[in-house]
Formats: sequence, C-alpha cells, structure tokens
Amino acid sequence: MNILAIESSCDETAAAVVRDGRTVLSNCVASQIEMHTIYGGVVPEIASRKHVEAVSGLAREALERAGLSREEVDGVAVTYAPGLIGAVLVGVNFAKGVALALDRPLIPVHHVRGHIAANYLTHPDLEPPFVCLCVSGGTTAIVDVRSYTEMEVLGGTRDDAAGECFDKVARVLGIGYPGGAPMDRLADGGDDAKYELPRAHVQGAELDMSFSGLKTACLNLIHNAQQKGDALDLPSFAASFGRAVSESLVPRAMEASRRKGYGRLAVAGGVAANRRIRADLEAACRQSGDRLFLPELKYCGDNAAMIGCQGYYEFLAGRTAGLDLNAYATRDISLG
Repeated sequence: MNILAIESSCDETAAAVVRDGRTVLSNCVASQIEMHTIYGGVVPEIASRKHVEAVSGLAREALERAGLSREEVDGVAVTYAPGLIGAVLVGVNFAKGVALALDRPLIPVHHVRGHIAANYLTHPDLEPPFVCLCVSGGTTAIVDVRSYTEMEVLGGTRDDAAGECFDKVARVLGIGYPGGAPMDRLADGGDDAKYELPRAHVQGAELDMSFSGLKTACLNLIHNAQQKGDALDLPSFAASFGRAVSESLVPRAMEASRRKGYGRLAVAGGVAANRRIRADLEAACRQSGDRLFLPELKYCGDNAAMIGCQGYYEFLAGRTAGLDLNAYATRDISLG
C-alpha cells in the first residue's frame, strides 16, 4: 500500500511516500528555520503562509522521487493534531483535496503517534508493546504503546515541554533557534556539575515532570550574570542544563519501562537527537537489560515519513476520515 503523507504541524512542510508502513520511498522536507530564527521562535501566521506556498510542490516532488504516478497512491495520510492550528489546517485541507481528487481514503494521524512510528522506520523488527519517551518542542510524555493504535500516556510534563526549555534558554543566550542542536554543541567539554539547577518532582505522580522551574532558574542565572557583568562558563552551563533535563527524563522513562515489563524502551521526537539524553538512556538500559530503540537523526525532527508509517497502521485499524475532518491544536494521544 502506497501512502502519500503530509505533515505541517509547526514550521516544517513535509511530504513523503511510504509503502506498507515500513519502506520510505521518498521523504521531502521544506524547513522554515531561517525565517523564524529572525524572531527567535515560530511565528504562526508566517508558518501557515509558508505551508500554503510549499505543500503542493512538495507533494509533487515526493511522488516524483518515489517514482510513482498519482494513480498509484492508495491512501492519503495527514497530521490533523496537535500543532499550530493554522499550520495544521493547511495540511489537512490539502490532504482532503488530494483524497477527493484521487478518490482515495483519507487517514488522520496524531502527530505524536507519528513520532513514535519513526522508530519503526529505523528498526524494522520493532513491534508493540513497548514504552516510548516522547520529547519535542511541544510534547514531553511517557507513552505505553500497547499496539500500533492503542496507546496511553503514563506520565508527562505538567507545564513546559523539554524542547521548549531548550529553545527558550538558547534564545536568551543568543545562540540560535531551534535551541536543541546549539545547546548540544555548546555543552562539549563543559563541566555538567558546575551549575546547580533544579529537578522538579510531582508528589503523588512519580512519572510526571515539570520544566517551568528549570527554565526560570536558567533565565534568572543568565540575567543575573548579565546584570553583574559576570561571564558565564557557557559550555559548563549548557552541560549542566543538559544534565538537568536528562535526569528529569531518563529515570522516569526507566521506571515506566520497569513497571510495564516489556523490556523494550523507545524514544521519539526532536529532543531524542540530544547526545546527552541518548547516552544516558543507553547507559541506563545496559544496566536494566532493556532493549533501547532510538530513531535515526533524520527521523527525530518533524517529517512526513513517520506520518505515512503510522497512517498505514491507522488504516489497517479502520481509522479513516471523511471530508469533514477538522484540525486540532491539542488532542489526547489515546484518542488517535
């Protein structure tokens, strides 16, 4: 089954063709990072306009790279939630038009489910059930993946996402947007114990997290140093920050994996590319005996191949939509 997939939930327009949920025939991404970097973050209206400009040509390119004609498309999958509502609407409405024109099924895909499915593209032998740590700019959650389409959130952030913290701290430091990769590079050679940064605990919900306190502590530390004319040891600050984030995520992911007993732990989302978090998870899994699944770096960020992959399994489960499909800024992953 050849699925044409569309992703437009934030600041990257993407189109891909995926065969039978596991084989990527093409994966095209048009990034808007350079434009949003000027503002230090995503401007929703600009993102939506850029999606409108790019999506049609990108879908055409995805088919050409896959070597397929329009008639060889068997279904159209699209991110319908969650995300910036204007941006998501662009992808949903385009996918509706394609599905109608080709008389093919329209398959709605939850964006975070797509990130989880990125692991299937990297690891053909991975099958549910497993626990997945989902960490991105908009989501931080530990998910029980019971089957390809049955999922439950075991724990998550009560406020800011881990990726948002990376972005905000990097913006205040003036080292670029998005903040994950610059902070990761900056941490090279730094002393991760030099700066004491908080790790939050949610009483009565041991798998839940909070990052607002960490973000505030970092911003206060930076501003205080600037006001006093003191120079921060930037590599050590970035390393200390990365350690604080990792020590908030990794123990909870390992505890969730222990509770479920699957012996398989996956990671998904843009923050899954962070070297410190990957290394800490690898070390923890060596100790616990869990098998760790990490997506290729090209599948960590937003892309349409992951949407096409998950779309295949949603289709097999009978989850298709009509032309009344709406877009949602927020949506529980368990609802699909």
